[in-house]
Amino acid sequence: MKGIVLAGGTGTRMYPLTRLINKHLLPVGKYPMIVYGIDRLRKAGITDIIIVIGKQFSGLYAGFLGSGMEFGVNIAYRIQEEAGGIAEALGLARGFVADGERFVVLLGDNLFMDDLTPFVSSYELQPEGTAKVLLKHVNDARRYGVPVFDEKQQGLITTIEEKPAVPKSSYCVTGIYMYDTAVFDIISQIRPSERGELEITDVNNVYAGQGKLEYDILQKWWIDAGTFESLQEAGRRMKGMFP
Repeated sequence: MKGIVLAGGTGTRMYPLTRLINKHLLPVGKYPMIVYGIDRLRKAGITDIIIVIGKQFSGLYAGFLGSGMEFGVNIAYRIQEEAGGIAEALGLARGFVADGERFVVLLGDNLFMDDLTPFVSSYELQPEGTAKVLLKHVNDARRYGVPVFDEKQQGLITTIEEKPAVPKSSYCVTGIYMYDTAVFDIISQIRPSERGELEITDVNNVYAGQGKLEYDILQKWWIDAGTFESLQEAGRRMKGMFP
């Protein structure tokens, strides 16, 4: 299985700092944020990784991460010329994985403590052409994509509602997804949202509508480190993760 880390985007929630440096390269403890996702993949036995990055900061990524050898992985890169959404960024990884192969997708600003190994093993047992998302219980689900669970068949999501005023559950969809190469055909069929981007929620809702979106739940700490406040919390939490 391979790994795809999405680290493009403009980081508008962290302006003006992200005009100077991409948010996924901001320090969390002793390392840039993106290193933690790479390490989580490595510990799950996933060492072939592609990182999708923006053109503006590509030299910084290559200069720090290089081939990935220092971190025990093999890293390739794809450039997202303009910010066109998470699903568009994922589509750029087409060709990195063999037809029918399965892979894990991480958003580079999602930091978490759970070991991915059991989730990866579970996904490998799912039927071909299905997907898995990882969820987390949160205090205020209105800020996130919220799953609606299938009441008849345990383990399935029927739809994901984006930032609902009245959430139907207290869980959010984290930026950890598992697919096989069928996802690229789905990406090619969806249309841009009102903000002009290809949304990963639309991709996941195609699976959900077909009864093919399963889930697991993170049990330990997780955060979307895309704001100044969450970045500071992540630094405190991750401080002792690496020597």
